[in-house]
Amino acid sequence: MRNLPNNDDLQRAKLWELEGHLRNRIRGQDHAIPRIASLLQRGELGLRKPGRPRGSFLFLGPTGVGKTEVTLAFTEFLLGADRLFRFDMSEYQNQESLAVLLGGKLGERGTLALAYDRHRCGTLLFDEIEKAHPRVLDVFLQILDAARVTMASGETLDLSGFYVVFTSNIASADVVGLQHSSFATMERHVLTRAQQSVRPELYARISEKLVFNKLTYDVQLEIAQLLLAQELDFLRGKGYELMADQSVLAFLVRRGFHPRLGARPMRDVVEKSIGDAVAKDVLASGRGCGRLVVNEPKNCLAITK
Repeated sequence: MRNLPNNDDLQRAKLWELEGHLRNRIRGQDHAIPRIASLLQRGELGLRKPGRPRGSFLFLGPTGVGKTEVTLAFTEFLLGADRLFRFDMSEYQNQESLAVLLGGKLGERGTLALAYDRHRCGTLLFDEIEKAHPRVLDVFLQILDAARVTMASGETLDLSGFYVVFTSNIASADVVGLQHSSFATMERHVLTRAQQSVRPELYARISEKLVFNKLTYDVQLEIAQLLLAQELDFLRGKGYELMADQSVLAFLVRRGFHPRLGARPMRDVVEKSIGDAVAKDVLASGRGCGRLVVNEPKNCLAITK
């Protein structure tokens, strides 16, 4: 009888494949992926100081370049998509928002405890950290320093099973202005700005600070190919068999490329353009299956049998 691999073997295999998986999901950030994978591998193998989170990251760079996407990708791959807990710091800009995070009075759980109640391990993603109130930043210090935080109820949460990810658009406008500079120059500038903007004691406690590169046209073309394939797979699972050629890809790139907003407009264009074509075909008594073509007069996609 063949011996089945044990859990340790499966974990090692998954960690070995992690970097390749992230490269397949994320485009244009090849400089950052090895460092992300390295910290995650150490975290999963328990190679971290006791009483600390599994690992912590500060992802810097313009919007739409993959900061949130890479967080989703590694959490989904290692832990499961339901283990990502996202907090938008634009909702935590005043002192009263501390009560939202930790609970305002006895009996209130707070958003952090509600995430903890669902799972004892996962990823805590705090978007746009520069918008958080200083009292909220105090909570982050507790989490990074001891992986513990005390709620308003007096309960103490042990967050040592979590990865902590902060994202920031600090100096993102400067990145656009430095488009003709080398990545090393842009990276130094953004990290300097981050050190000036983020409290020194908090910045020092974050394990990895990574600057994400702006997405060139060629990179966004790769992303468009990836998004197109994903959308066709998604619709195939719904029973809609579709084919697309290079003219469809060129149409999507033409409408979705944005030098400042990164891949977000591209994702929206792919989903809307193909979804509209399927919906119109079905409403016209079709099956939503066939070949996608560009309808130039109407500037949209359509389906031919």
